[in-house]
Amino acid sequence: MKNVLLLILTIATLQVAKAQKQSAFQDGEWFKFRMSYSGWFKAGEATLNIKQKSLDGKQVYHVVGKGKTTGLINAFFKVRDRYETYFDTQTGLPYKFIRKIDEGGHTKDIEIDFDHIKNKALVNNKKYKSKETFDIHENVQDMVSAFYYLRNNYDTDKIKEGDVVKLSMFFDKENYPFRLKYLGRETIKVTVNGSRIKVKTLKFRPYVMAGRVFKEEESLTLWVSADDNKIPLKIKADLAVGSLRADLYQYKGLKHQFEVEFDN
Repeated sequence: MKNVLLLILTIATLQVAKAQKQSAFQDGEWFKFRMSYSGWFKAGEATLNIKQKSLDGKQVYHVVGKGKTTGLINAFFKVRDRYETYFDTQTGLPYKFIRKIDEGGHTKDIEIDFDHIKNKALVNNKKYKSKETFDIHENVQDMVSAFYYLRNNYDTDKIKEGDVVKLSMFFDKENYPFRLKYLGRETIKVTVNGSRIKVKTLKFRPYVMAGRVFKEEESLTLWVSADDNKIPLKIKADLAVGSLRADLYQYKGLKHQFEVEFDN
């Protein structure tokens, strides 16, 4: 499925979490998602892994996201995507973003360096050997760092049904305003780490661009765990052709206890 990881990461960046003194995540946290097309056809898988490192003398979190097609679909449309971000451990602001993808022969190899003092982004397009500088909004995020930033900086105890959360992001060559509508709370059944469980969740509907990929502006629905981790559990997307579903089915390294109920 084209844009397998892009879909996961775009959705992941839309998560809203409780503002707290203690971080919602830690070094070594890891997620694995399974993608299915039109409800039954396995399409691919994606992972997110975070490590604490040093970049140019700054303490950062380094996140690597990988996505690929699997099974039958991989035989006629091969996808191998890799996304990376380096963001400050204290402010959550990104310093570097990397997007290296191969989707059925369509390739991109882009690195973005952020200067939050000058509010500039240097975009290095390695495929075409070109560099351009763009203006960025204050406190802008990239599409991967935003996932972690929002987990630490939004208060879901105060959010009301129908509220819309906004976040400014920079992607490729432009600032992009993300919006996310809160739909309420819901308990769902999921299978993760081999166990069938019930989880209390926060349900959201992100606004996306209708057209080539998504059927309409409100084509996505996602469910996020209603605990201190705020992890993505299930995503459904109505595409221009068919539908796509992503399910978290493996995780490790959570900082907080995963609050679940076992399904008897």
